[in-house]
Amino acid sequence: MRRICAALLALSGSWTAAAAATPQSDRAEVARLDTEFQSAVKNNDAATMARILHNDMVLVLGDGRINTRAEQLQEARDRLIEYAIQDEDPGTQTVRVYGDTAVVTARLRIKGTSRGIAFERLLWFSDTYVRTAAGWRYFFGQASLHLP
Repeated sequence: MRRICAALLALSGSWTAAAAATPQSDRAEVARLDTEFQSAVKNNDAATMARILHNDMVLVLGDGRINTRAEQLQEARDRLIEYAIQDEDPGTQTVRVYGDTAVVTARLRIKGTSRGIAFERLLWFSDTYVRTAAGWRYFFGQASLHLP
């Protein structure tokens, strides 16, 4: 009986937190999380990336390749890409929230080396977050082709 009561109390707490959230607070939280995620990618911080990424997350690149959560985390652990720049252009981030789903769009400037080969790109991305019992998680991402 104690386990059932504890489980009900835990669930009611997560429902209360979601119910107390406003669209403005959701937008602010998702914007903060996505900025934190971009910083974690830049620094190859796999632990922070793992905390933010949904277990079923996938990223679709502009050329059609798909990267899974596991692949992204392994690339960070192996430091396959070293970033000098991996930052959103100021003022380009937009967060749209609809219930338990949020979409972040922004223009991203990246520069670094991948397996020793230098690159520099500008692109747009859309990152989709879903609200879970553990909070917002990054569920799906899509990156554009390189901009001119």
